Amino acid sequence: MALLSTSILILSVTLASMRNVMSFIQLIVLFLPFALSASPNWMYLGIIGIPPPLQQQQASPGSEIEDPEIVQARAVCGALPGLASKQVDVCMKHPNAIYSVSDGAKKAIEQCQLQFRHERWNCSVMENEQSVFGPTLDKGSKETAFIYAITSAGVVYSITNACSSGRLTECSCDSMQHGQTTPEGWKWGGCSDNLRFGLQFSRKFVDGSEPNRPDNFKTTKQKRIWSNRLKMNLHNNEVGRQIVMSLMKMHCRCHGVSGSCELKTCWKFMPSFNEIGNELKQKYGKAILINHNVNDSQKKNNTIHKKREPRALNRLKNRMLIESKELVHIQKSPNYCKQDFENGVLGTEGRKCNITSTGPDSCNKLCCGRGYITKVVKEEEHCNCKFVWCCYVKCDLCYKNIEQKSCK
Repeated sequence: MALLSTSILILSVTLASMRNVMSFIQLIVLFLPFALSASPNWMYLGIIGIPPPLQQQQASPGSEIEDPEIVQARAVCGALPGLASKQVDVCMKHPNAIYSVSDGAKKAIEQCQLQFRHERWNCSVMENEQSVFGPTLDKGSKETAFIYAITSAGVVYSITNACSSGRLTECSCDSMQHGQTTPEGWKWGGCSDNLRFGLQFSRKFVDGSEPNRPDNFKTTKQKRIWSNRLKMNLHNNEVGRQIVMSLMKMHCRCHGVSGSCELKTCWKFMPSFNEIGNELKQKYGKAILINHNVNDSQKKNNTIHKKREPRALNRLKNRMLIESKELVHIQKSPNYCKQDFENGVLGTEGRKCNITSTGPDSCNKLCCGRGYITKVVKEEEHCNCKFVWCCYVKCDLCYKNIEQKSCK
């Protein structure tokens, strides 16, 4: 009997241990993608959204009761992946705004994919990686510049919309000039978009993702590379914000007897996000490469033959470029034709191309000269549609064969 009890006890312990091991393995599998991902960032919120806050434990008897808003802010902000410490602080001060940040990141990712849908680099994302764009963000290329600009603009856009629609308590419509009359005979009124708050929030939150300068730099070159990348990121963030500001529109409404328009009331509002994306895509096409990576032999030759003049001119030129309103980058783009997972390049093999196009989606350009495969596919379409009295349209379902081209 004692032997049987001992055996049952050993079996129970073994089963409990196995359950613990299985639970541990499940946790590993669940969090493995996050553990393997490199350089997590806040853009991941555009992929996963904002999960509901974790349920808080009830306070023990006699303990001090915390402010429910602080408890909720800590539950939301503390559980979000990819936030830097400065961003967590901003989230704690404005916990409701983080939902608009997630919406802005989602808008930016979708707009990026829309703008580059026909390009060799089609703004593909890695949904299992907290870095979203993978190794692309590790490069200082013009693709990276566009990503920083469009995501910064996305936060401005969503936060400003949230202010105007009343979803945020800390801001509302822009009423600073409300009621003021201009020499032209119109006055400010209506509900102008509060772009000022959106810009301020974006500068705090988006720029707050940049890490503090590490203390373990061993060479001056490492410091210079880090500094150049920081300047590039902050500059392109600001370019995205300035695009939103420059595209603000004005709408006016006439007042007077029989539409005489004796007085006009005007207010400002943001453009569609597609217009912002279009403008940034144009800037991507003329992005400026700032080449800081000069090797030692070039430096030596410049010092011998031209003394200090080129260095001063280069500093002046670089400062002028940074102060411009164009996108800047410090590295050339990789070759997006061939698959290279190490550098985050998916290649163009298998991508659909357009044989009649002369643009970036043409089979010649998209397939990088490798040629294409033609495949006949059957597509459904509605045909022979007729209006049936009284209330609906009846159609037949037809099929047609179309030729589909895809890159080799």
